[in-house]
Amino acid sequence: MKHTKRKWRGVAPLSKGLLAAALAVGSFLIPAGASHADSNSTIRVALYADIGSKYKSTVPAVTLLSTQSFTLLSGQAGSAPLVSVPAQKQIRVSLDGYRVKVMEASSWQTAADAAKKLQATSDKPQIFAISRNGATMYQLYTGVYASEAAAKDGLTRVVKAGLSIPADQTPAVKGNKHLSAGRYSSEQEADVALNTLTAAGLDAWKVFLAGNDGSAQVEVWVGEAANDSDLTAVQAAVSTAAPQFTVSVATSPGLILRKDAGLDFSSETQADHYLVSGSNAKFLAAGSEAGIQLVERSKRTYRGNLELSNLSGSLAVINVVPLEQYLYAVVGGEVSSSWPEEALKAQAVAARSYALSQGNRFDVANVVDTTLSQVYNGIGSEAPSIIKAVDTTAGEVLMSGGKVVEAVFSSNSGGMTADPSEVWANGGDVFASVPSVEDVSAAAAKKWYYVLLANGTSGYAREDNIKLTGSKTAAGLDIVTATTKDVNIRPLPVIESSVSAVGKLNPGENAVALDKVYESGSYSWIKGPYTSAELLKSLQGKTTSTLPSSISNLQVTQRGPSGRAIQVKANGQALNVKYPDMFRSAFNGLPSTLFDIVAPGSYTVLGADGATATISSSQSAGVLSASGKVNVNGSGTVVMGGDSAARVITNSSGFLFIGQGNGHGLGMSQWGVKGMADSGYDYKQILQHYYKNVTIVKE
Repeated sequence: MKHTKRKWRGVAPLSKGLLAAALAVGSFLIPAGASHADSNSTIRVALYADIGSKYKSTVPAVTLLSTQSFTLLSGQAGSAPLVSVPAQKQIRVSLDGYRVKVMEASSWQTAADAAKKLQATSDKPQIFAISRNGATMYQLYTGVYASEAAAKDGLTRVVKAGLSIPADQTPAVKGNKHLSAGRYSSEQEADVALNTLTAAGLDAWKVFLAGNDGSAQVEVWVGEAANDSDLTAVQAAVSTAAPQFTVSVATSPGLILRKDAGLDFSSETQADHYLVSGSNAKFLAAGSEAGIQLVERSKRTYRGNLELSNLSGSLAVINVVPLEQYLYAVVGGEVSSSWPEEALKAQAVAARSYALSQGNRFDVANVVDTTLSQVYNGIGSEAPSIIKAVDTTAGEVLMSGGKVVEAVFSSNSGGMTADPSEVWANGGDVFASVPSVEDVSAAAAKKWYYVLLANGTSGYAREDNIKLTGSKTAAGLDIVTATTKDVNIRPLPVIESSVSAVGKLNPGENAVALDKVYESGSYSWIKGPYTSAELLKSLQGKTTSTLPSSISNLQVTQRGPSGRAIQVKANGQALNVKYPDMFRSAFNGLPSTLFDIVAPGSYTVLGADGATATISSSQSAGVLSASGKVNVNGSGTVVMGGDSAARVITNSSGFLFIGQGNGHGLGMSQWGVKGMADSGYDYKQILQHYYKNVTIVKE
């Protein structure tokens, strides 16, 4: 459908809180291939994985549970379930890799006290329980390590930790080489063999694995050798202590069952712990319609299956989930479920298109669960209105040139979307800078007065803590006072618990109101002031330019079609970045590149209409002090513009960044989408406004 043109106009800000989930896609645009995933298929979402330079988020172990029972099974197609996990039962899963076995104790408290000391190191302590002749022993380990060499470094740290280790024990590196003491027809038979081996002083465990025909099998494995030499020693120990067993090297992928006794080092709690063993091992946690909770991922619950595997020496957790169900959580994570239906449908089509365009971008996964791809927080982000929007548009994607569009989007474009040249310098003819005046709907409901106190200090007070007295200064500026005791005057128009107030105002004490601005947030914002040293530290590694020893002048010297900064000079020298959007991270993580820079010695303020005015100390301007006297120098001055409005901040100790928008600004602006939906546009009109030369088709 062709987008119907109309006269654009601004809309009043709504009384809603700011959208918390702001997408800031950090990858280059990659054209979708001629082939792409089927919209009815599953998508692979990396929750934890070490994918080298593409993505790295790892954890030593994960904790899983569900309100319904689920199963653990081999990743081998057609395999039978290996383990059934009851509803509400917590299990742990980690990689069978290199560890340091620190000690073994008969007391859990002894092992826990040692574990607490090890928490101060970079090593991850873990307590396992093992039964020997009816008595429980507690084994303390550190790891998992990616290599034997890394484990040896961990061993050195453990030795230096000053632990009280029994004289007959020596910390040692352990690994993932095992001996199989046979395959058994039932768990009961395996338990008999296991008890015999542990009673002989050997470390042994039950292991669940799939047979060649996919059937569920159980074996008993002995030892945890780091190398072949250690494995030979284990074989000799078995021959001496339990000669009735014929052992062979374990080669099949398996789930080693151990008893975890280290979930909490303050009190003993136990859970079944499964070690994913084998270089190409791959297992699934599957079968719960209620979803499976991943405790370490902020206790989020996920639909579909969780694939557990060994990747680059660490545990990888990939959520394999039907695409449409994935979108339930993505749309709910990206925008509010209370938004108009047409806005939710537009988000659903854009998110589906983006997902399908990715291919195997992350090698073992199509996407990740962070803003590097799309926000994906699991079932907790779902809502009936979101599900309806996804279902209503099921299979619909944006197409251009016979390919699915990589439909990137951001939280708020600040009134004008970005041109590709302002972001990653590519993107084709799908993206162009277009008006998005409805972005103003993201502005906070509360505004802030910019005030000048009697002592010359200036700052911001929220409007509900301030009232007009009815009096004005000689220059016509309003005089205000506090409505309650000890109103904080803040350096920026936003409450930040980590930043101290610059002053206080009490009832009866007057201040001069210089301006009234939106709260710094998703639509408009003020960041800083940043000193030269702070900016130089942030610029390190983000520019190929030689940085000066000190920044005395910082200016935006070139802008793109939407007004975004594409060149910034420090002391007259251009700061070269890989692509323009990097200026966000280069300057302490700015919300967008649609900004102005206010240098020390200049005077500026952000107006309620989003416009800025900047006057240097060398320019001619009327100046009024807090006392009403002319004062051309020093703190506490107010520069009056020709329209008699106050547009000046006192001298700053650093560089202020004053801007609009949140995110890269390319493609669809989520808050603009909401505003257009509020104005009566349908989702197809909205999408074809933000994405050019596209058609919406049902795959």
